[in-house]
Amino acid sequence: MSDATSPTQVRHRIIAVSMLMAFILYLDRICMAEIVKAASFNTDVALSKTEIGRILAAFFFSYALFQVPAGWASDRFGARKMLTAYIVLWSIFTGMTGLMSSFASLLVMRLLCGAAEAGAYPTTGALIRRWIPLESRAKSSAMVAFGGRLGGTLAPFITAWMVIELGHWRRPLWIDGAIGLVIALLYWRVVRNTPGEHPDCNEAERALIGKPKVEPPIPPREFLSMLWTFCGNRNLWLNSLGQLFTNIGWAFLITWLPTYLKEQKGVEDIAGGRMVTLVLACGMVGQLVGGWLADLSVRRFGLRWGRVLPMFGAGCLGGTAYLACLNMETAWGIIACCCVVSFAVDMGNPATWAFMQDIGGRATAAAFGWGNMWGNFGASAISMLVPFMLELGKSGGTGQRNIFILCSISLFLYGFIALALDATKPVMKETNTNQVAQQQ
Repeated sequence: MSDATSPTQVRHRIIAVSMLMAFILYLDRICMAEIVKAASFNTDVALSKTEIGRILAAFFFSYALFQVPAGWASDRFGARKMLTAYIVLWSIFTGMTGLMSSFASLLVMRLLCGAAEAGAYPTTGALIRRWIPLESRAKSSAMVAFGGRLGGTLAPFITAWMVIELGHWRRPLWIDGAIGLVIALLYWRVVRNTPGEHPDCNEAERALIGKPKVEPPIPPREFLSMLWTFCGNRNLWLNSLGQLFTNIGWAFLITWLPTYLKEQKGVEDIAGGRMVTLVLACGMVGQLVGGWLADLSVRRFGLRWGRVLPMFGAGCLGGTAYLACLNMETAWGIIACCCVVSFAVDMGNPATWAFMQDIGGRATAAAFGWGNMWGNFGASAISMLVPFMLELGKSGGTGQRNIFILCSISLFLYGFIALALDATKPVMKETNTNQVAQQQ
């Protein structure tokens, strides 16, 4: 094929800038967990542990609640415009957090930051649906999620280093905010809502991407009707339950595993941090493997079973690894099992992303947000369940074993629920063909 007729590579540039977006997304999300430990923060802002916990939890509360509204706004007004706005807003709120000096003001900033970040992944999921052929969606989703996992893995080290080198907790937040604004500008320059709108995308690339119907977005008057449809959709509820159980199993790794290593295995803080980083790094590998595996599965078994088999395998592998923790005596034995859990859960994520893109239709971002919302509720649930189960098993010394069993059951449930999903059945009914405004 000659250069004149070779497909351009705009879709790859869009995935690359989406990975950058996901990186700063997680950096801004996780940085506060490191900042609240800094001596300069505790000197400036005298807060109790309860108040610090509320500040850290505030982000996830608003992040979960705004998933569907933010996703709907992206469906309605376009991914390019809305996600650029979301990046600008959360970057400003991150920078402004570095100006706050009271519990109330810090709480408000984290609530606002969580609300602004809520639309990032739902919007990106809808964008991938428009720019990537069906047989490559999982791999592209994996790359974007990889950017987020990389940001989350490096956030503690980058933030701690900046606090030490810059001598104060406020300056890293200002730098993170400024970097976010630069990425927002880059995102605006690179991204367009559809291949047909992009001046650098030639006809060969548009043909390679394909031309699925682009239906009119859901107007404000139909927002409540869309929510009602979501509430009655079997596919969405099963997907939501799957994400909830997934995060119950996965979030233990980033919430209570460091405490477990220190209190139950006597691991020092620095060594424990390295161990948890290794666990999360295995997840990044799982993302890449999962993207390749999910696309291969669809080509081999078709859309119906090709989407769900990687999720089923991920749930069973992760659940088995948690059960293996029950027989591990050493810290490194536990870490080896948790590495498998991290790899397995992230291996299933690309298939989950692609599934929501398959069934979302003209409400892809909103449907994506619906599932992501329930997933974040699952992450919150394990944070509250761990202390409860430790107390419940205190007399018999079975508290920690009960937690591993709970996480195992959650991942097995995720795997078996996945078998009932059907990516061939969209959430929203197609509009009349006369209403279709254009084609990609």
